[in-house]
Amino acid sequence: MKFHVETDRLILREWREEDAPGLLKLNSNPEVIKYLHMEPMKNMEEALKDVKWVTDQYPKNKIGRWIMLEKSTGEFVGWTGLKLEDMEMNGQQNFYDVGYRMLPEFWGKGYATESAIASVKYGFEEMKLAKINAAAHCENLASRRVLQKAGFKELNTFPIFDFQAYWFEITKEEYFSK
Repeated sequence: MKFHVETDRLILREWREEDAPGLLKLNSNPEVIKYLHMEPMKNMEEALKDVKWVTDQYPKNKIGRWIMLEKSTGEFVGWTGLKLEDMEMNGQQNFYDVGYRMLPEFWGKGYATESAIASVKYGFEEMKLAKINAAAHCENLASRRVLQKAGFKELNTFPIFDFQAYWFEITKEEYFSK
């Protein structure tokens, strides 16, 4: 399954094996995974396993995370996009979640917000979803701001793994009323 979405500054596309080095660099960086419940990625084998895990979601769920490339340079920025989340979270399961993860050198440039807005647009305009959710670690204020700028409203906090997270939601009615 092929995906190709462009924003002003980004190309968002399906994951490929060629993305494994960028994913290894991303997921092995302690700063990047600081607010996540995961161990740093150790090797290329783990990165390739992640590529397969995401690409297997495309035909099964008709969606999955996208690779984020800087349009002007083609440089790997990170990943973004929608995912059908089957893990129970905040009392919900089988919901569409927007997420993003970027290399630190791209932080503070508005790419996360730009990609989240494009993901929400795709979800409502192309997939015809009724709502989209997101979660962010309570200490991750930057991610919280990204979701708010992308139109999400904060509904509550909830425990997940060993921390508290904010629960966000945007409905198609809210999206189309802007």
